[in-house]
Amino acid sequence: MRAGQAPFLSTFVSAVVAAALLVSCNRSHVTTVAMIPKASADIFWQSVHAGAVKASRDYQVKLVWDGPANETDIATEMQIVETMINRRVDAIALAPSDKSAFKIVVDRAHDAGIPVIIFDSGISTDKYTSFVATDNYLGGQMGADRLGTVLQGKGKVVMVKTVPGGASTTAREDGFRDQMKAKFPAIQILDERYGMASIAQSLAVSENMLTAHPDLDGMFCSNESGTSGAAQALKARRSKIKLVGFDSSPTLIAQLEARWIDTLVIQDPFRMGETAFEQAVKALRGEKTPKKIALPPRLVDVKNLHDPDIQTQLKPDLQKYLSDVGS
Repeated sequence: MRAGQAPFLSTFVSAVVAAALLVSCNRSHVTTVAMIPKASADIFWQSVHAGAVKASRDYQVKLVWDGPANETDIATEMQIVETMINRRVDAIALAPSDKSAFKIVVDRAHDAGIPVIIFDSGISTDKYTSFVATDNYLGGQMGADRLGTVLQGKGKVVMVKTVPGGASTTAREDGFRDQMKAKFPAIQILDERYGMASIAQSLAVSENMLTAHPDLDGMFCSNESGTSGAAQALKARRSKIKLVGFDSSPTLIAQLEARWIDTLVIQDPFRMGETAFEQAVKALRGEKTPKKIALPPRLVDVKNLHDPDIQTQLKPDLQKYLSDVGS
């Protein structure tokens, strides 16, 4: 062996081994999108999950679904985001429970080269790839239009809000308040209290407002748990107060049919989950993705409840998509 051959041969062998390891790693890598919801128990989030599973199967890209038990557990949700960044997942789809608190982790994911899709609720940063959500401000306006119409433009109402800092529900509350003031100036909003994304807490604040304002004509609630708690309060009192709520569940539909709820402003959570996952996959493929995708809300009452297209939206086949992954 001539002088200088040994170092050359050693370098060559090292390069071959490194290349082989790289090929092996590439073969074993599974493209993964982590989806992190605000919560996991509500029918709404189960429907989002089902939509994401459908898209995962359609695109043959792995889905990791992980979120806190409830929407007020901000610390746990942030920890899950940190974990997914450290795992180096390929993309993250996140529903931030607080628009300000999650700026740090979203910016960190962006700086790490991980595309982030924001869904359901907005965030105070622009370092995300796409934002998929219901047009929540419009939904609040629609709720005000409905309640103002059934009250014939006059009366006294209260609002069961959801949580401080939640961008989606705050937009609904703002839309309701602004539209009521602009279109129905003779209707007074006497009180607004947070139900903290809890049926029990929403029931309690509803009871308190009903007691404090015995001459109420209407109520507006900005999410599923708030609507459920308010409806329970009205039912317990056999009250004829008109309730317009947000979101849907089998319980809320039953309360709508029993007339404890006048109208629901509904979203399409299945489509939201499917669309958010789809945008994550497109981002990974280098395809152009819109900065914002607004999904239209719609009103449901006893008159249109059984329309086929509304039934399809209200009752996605959760069993089909979640039976083997848990809901």
